[in-house]
Amino acid sequence: MNILLTSSLLETLKVSVSVWPPGSNVYLGECVLLQCSVESNSSFVWSYGWLKHSTHADPPTPNPRHLVLGDSYSITAVTREDAGSYQCQARRWDSNSSSVEFLSQTATLSVSELPSASLLTLTPSTRQFFREERFTVQCPVSQINSSGWRLKHFPPISGVRPRVSHTDPYSLPGGAVSAGRSDRCEFTADSGNSGLYWCQGAEGRSNAVYIKVSYGAIILKTPAFPVFEGDKVVLVCQYWVGNHSKTTFFKNGAENFTSPGSDRVIQMTLENVTQEDEGFYKCASQDRKMESPEAWLSVSPHRERLQAVELPATKQDVTEVQWDLSWMEMSN
Repeated sequence: MNILLTSSLLETLKVSVSVWPPGSNVYLGECVLLQCSVESNSSFVWSYGWLKHSTHADPPTPNPRHLVLGDSYSITAVTREDAGSYQCQARRWDSNSSSVEFLSQTATLSVSELPSASLLTLTPSTRQFFREERFTVQCPVSQINSSGWRLKHFPPISGVRPRVSHTDPYSLPGGAVSAGRSDRCEFTADSGNSGLYWCQGAEGRSNAVYIKVSYGAIILKTPAFPVFEGDKVVLVCQYWVGNHSKTTFFKNGAENFTSPGSDRVIQMTLENVTQEDEGFYKCASQDRKMESPEAWLSVSPHRERLQAVELPATKQDVTEVQWDLSWMEMSN
């Protein structure tokens, strides 16, 4: 037996959705994280599900950019189709094997293009790093004053109350603020550096990027931000140790290219990319004993500015997301 309740009806329990970076407006091409939290006096173990309200009349199709892990819902490389209202369902089971579900209030996202003066820079431009690699996150150049931006970091800790660090010499693990520059931070990658980064200032905020630090044997590096049609793109397969003969690249699970070279770093070049090149890529050793996590390549069709996408006041369809499965595909 399932019972569905709205959290606002219960004084002792509150289910809410937080958006990171904070705010209802998100930018094309960035990464966004929604987190469900339950404030309760009980010690129940909770499982989570998600609802997305859309205005599309067509049936929802699986969207690999939408991923869920426990109480977190992440969107990689935001597009205009990601505008909509999102809700979290928190479920607990009673001793008599019946479940009770609590529904959060909606979190509504609108999508617009990032202002050119608000661009965060990541060097090198990739979302995946090996431990001990160095990278730099640079906030935009402020139009107001030299210290107008501060770098923010949201770590990927499921089930923990959100805590955002900002740039000072002690708050970002593995990071060191450049001399006299609170808007620039240099890192030697370790597990504490994984998470969402963005810059905040009097002028608003920058785009956000999700960085993952790997302790595995192989990773694939794709551009951290969307590329444009016609660009030349280099995908880099990198091993932690040793040289490896023949490395195979895959796109959306299908074999795409095999390099005969023998090295610790293997490249695949895409000339004049189109939107057909967009997708999840990975690489693997010849014997398939080493296989990288998938990395998303986002391709934008043009460079013209786009207007914000608001939600029209029409009847909405609701997509229900399955419960608490590890990094499963979401529906748009």
